Amino acid sequence: MPTSASSASPTRKIAAIGAVLALVVALVAIGIAVGKAVEGGSDRAADTPGAAASVSPRQDDDQQLYDQLARQTSRRADGDPLAIGKKDAPVVLVEYADYQCSFCGRFTRETQPELIKKFVDDGTLRIEFRNFTIYGADSERAARASWAAGRQGKFWQLHDELYAKTNKGSALAEDKLVEMARKSGVADLDKFRADLNSPAAAAALKKDQEEGYQLGVQSTPSFLVNGRPVAGAQPTAVFEQAISQAAEQARKSGGAAKGQDSGEGQGAGKAEEPAK
Repeated sequence: MPTSASSASPTRKIAAIGAVLALVVALVAIGIAVGKAVEGGSDRAADTPGAAASVSPRQDDDQQLYDQLARQTSRRADGDPLAIGKKDAPVVLVEYADYQCSFCGRFTRETQPELIKKFVDDGTLRIEFRNFTIYGADSERAARASWAAGRQGKFWQLHDELYAKTNKGSALAEDKLVEMARKSGVADLDKFRADLNSPAAAAALKKDQEEGYQLGVQSTPSFLVNGRPVAGAQPTAVFEQAISQAAEQARKSGGAAKGQDSGEGQGAGKAEEPAK
């Protein structure tokens, strides 16, 4: 799993994440047992899904912390083009990802379609994507391009095209992104190019990045499932269990956790289903 420690510019380094990062680390330790994948090497085996279900003596206190993180990060905005699933779904999975991250691509190709079929389609799950760029200008350009596609209702189509294979460096040049947008069904390519380079796109990217920084996110992909951290492109079974547990907890507590009902910086239009 790639990290930002060696590739992020000084402006991306977090000055004061101590308390929040400590909280996230603690949540990972007592929540879902995960292994960490190292870019260019083999995955470290995650604990079995059953290990993720272990009960801590501090379960009630832990759940309050998860709920607080969910409220802080789940936007649940009407017509958010970077989201799929019902606004009032009982579970929200928030993903922080970079388009040059190969493990992010693996999640998109292998795990996300299964989660959509099993949980999004029946109204249990909502997926919200955050552009969390750690590989510099090429990643930032791709992130702005995905946002620009969302302005024409084609975010998920371009998202899937970007992750169809690992694209890096010159493969994410503006002209290449325009061609990917054309293949993804973006109708007005002049508008797409203008939106890609707009201050609004930069502001949307900054908003997503700052949210991740505040949580202490330092690697991609990183996920929150109703506030419970999941690190890396874990096996599908790990996500399925995390979502099932979160859905059960939501039923016990009376429904969906309320998140931020604001689409600021996210664009407009009805969210579409990811391209199959």
